[in-house]
Amino acid sequence: MKLHAIEFVLVIIGGLNWGLVALGNWMGGNWNVVNLLLGQWSGVENLVYLLVGLSAVGLAISHKKDCRHCNASGMM
Repeated sequence: MKLHAIEFVLVIIGGLNWGLVALGNWMGGNWNVVNLLLGQWSGVENLVYLLVGLSAVGLAISHKKDCRHCNASGMM
């Protein structure tokens, strides 16, 4: 269950970052928070992106068994 919580937090961070990237592109700036914080350490920056991506895959695979809504309503 702790892995699910970590994956959830990383996916939320990734989603918010992508939203800021889009807004920054429209406004003419760099709003990529991960890049702004870790851009000097490209290896660490890439690791964060990899962890966010792996978290999304993990959530996609385990979503049905972990989601109370899907389990309760029989969806998916």
